[in-house]
Amino acid sequence: MLFARVHGITAAPLNDDRVDEPRAPRVHSGRSNQANNGPMTTEPVSPVLTMNDARVIPQLGLGVYKIADDQAADVVQTAIDAGYRHVDTATLYGNEVGVGEGMRRSGVPREELFVTTKVWQDDHGFENTLRAFEGSRQKLGLDFVDLYLIHWPAPKRGLYLETWRALEKLRSDGVVRSIGVSNFHTHHLDRLLAETEVVPVINQVELHPWLPQREVRAYGDANGILTEAWSPLARGRVLGNPMLDTLAAKHSVSPAQVVIRWHLQQGIVVIPKSVTPDRIRQNADVFGFELDADDLAAIDDLESGERTGLDPDENN
Repeated sequence: MLFARVHGITAAPLNDDRVDEPRAPRVHSGRSNQANNGPMTTEPVSPVLTMNDARVIPQLGLGVYKIADDQAADVVQTAIDAGYRHVDTATLYGNEVGVGEGMRRSGVPREELFVTTKVWQDDHGFENTLRAFEGSRQKLGLDFVDLYLIHWPAPKRGLYLETWRALEKLRSDGVVRSIGVSNFHTHHLDRLLAETEVVPVINQVELHPWLPQREVRAYGDANGILTEAWSPLARGRVLGNPMLDTLAAKHSVSPAQVVIRWHLQQGIVVIPKSVTPDRIRQNADVFGFELDADDLAAIDDLESGERTGLDPDENN
């Protein structure tokens, strides 16, 4: 059974025959938000998915891995100005202060923004997780976090169930709206579902055309757990493939836009990362074209099983 519902993904053919020139995202209505003495902000560009707790998550978000804290505020503000409403950070990234500052600078009301952060494995355990969350919340400068994830299961430490129970408490206390996991194999999820009370709303994993995570996605569909892709472009390494170049020319978009669209059309939450304003805008401009069945099949054929990060059973 598939619990997640996609709202608002519609597509129409593009008439623009340019391939290499990035295009600004389309504004979805005539209304704009404006901060005090701040920039104009476009309407949200992303549709939303419904999670198993009945809350919604913007399907397209901004990843901020390896963005320095002093740069993060500008990057996040640029993304929100371009229509993003979802930002994904983590304790490990060391940029929660900048992410929170960028959110405030944008002038977009807090309730219209969705922020994810994550507990690192060094902070696993019930009390440690509660302390780690409070540290993240203070750095972000927020009353609540929309989504809190266990960053890695770290199975050899044997503490992810205890950590999950801390997430359950944070949710019941109202300081976290939704809770989920990251980098969990299906056998980690089996144990979590068997021994705890709350089903994760999402499992964020490395996912791209080389590593489509079919088993994890099928497990999520069967249990009401959304799948979210980090490294959706395989750290940029999947680009440069001649077939993707051909599809990009066919649709008058960039290869990166093709790959992001491939994720979206399969109901995957996707968080491409960039610090370049033009590329941030281009990555969001993926709702004016649609990949057909042949396009999707051609991208599926790129599967090789190659990872750019660690296997979750090996990261402890």
